[in-house]
This record gives sequence, C-alpha cells and structure tokens, in this order.
Amino acid sequence: MIPLSAIWLSGSNSGKMLVGMRRERFEALVTRAIEDLPPEFQSSLENVQVLVEDWATSSQLRRARLSHPSQLLGLYEGVPQTKRGRGYGLVLPDKISIFQKPIEKQCYSDKEIEAKIGEVVRHEIAHHFGTDEETLRRIEGGRLRRRQSQ
Repeated sequence: MIPLSAIWLSGSNSGKMLVGMRRERFEALVTRAIEDLPPEFQSSLENVQVLVEDWATSSQLRRARLSHPSQLLGLYEGVPQTKRGRGYGLVLPDKISIFQKPIEKQCYSDKEIEAKIGEVVRHEIAHHFGTDEETLRRIEGGRLRRRQSQ
C-alpha cells in the first residue's frame, strides 16, 4: 500500500461523463496502476502528486517539445530523486500528469485503456526515479519487440 504522505491522486471534472470512460473509472485505473507497482517502488515514491487531466496545456506541450495535445499521454514535472541533493526540502510535490483524452484516442477498448494507463504511469514514475527518456524508449522498445515475437 502506498503511504498517503507519499502520493496524492486528484483530478479535475470528476463525475462528468467523458467520451470513452467516466473520469472516476479512469482515476481508479490510474490508482490501480500505482498500486500494482512492485513494493520497493511504491515505498520509494517521495513527494509526488499524480493528476488526471483531460489534455496537456500549451506550456506542457512546449516543455515536452510536442505540437499536438494528442501526442502527450503523460508528463513528469519535478526534480528526479537522482538529482535531489542535501538542499532538497520544503518544496512543492513533483507532478505526474496522466492525460485521459489522448490515451482514450489511442485505444479501442477499456482493456486497452487500462493497459495504456499502466504503461504511462510506469513511464512517468521511472522519470521520478531518474530514468531519462532515451533509456526508457530503449527499454520500452525492447519490451514491444519481445511481445511482438511471442
């Protein structure tokens, strides 16, 4: 179980019926993806907030160097644990945004949405632990190639 002091899950527009999936269900799947992390990762999550948003903002897209909101499924904003020094403290939580609409646009079923949420949550949490984008893409590419060969 994730300590409440380590991570918060919040979202906007809770309760609204969205195209594809109700927000409450989507948020529950994000929570499950976090709870499904190995215990050593769950217990090491520090000062991070996970948010469900419909779409990335224009400033988030600029930071991610993307032009269209459908391209961004999740975003980590903060100081990775590997970069935190002795002076790290009394700071706002890091932020992981999971973008519901782009995920729904890429998926054709609730099962696909659930799988994609798991991938995006693991990807963004890996950034929180200090893994860079290039390394993650190599890891994820290898995982995809193995799945395709089965």
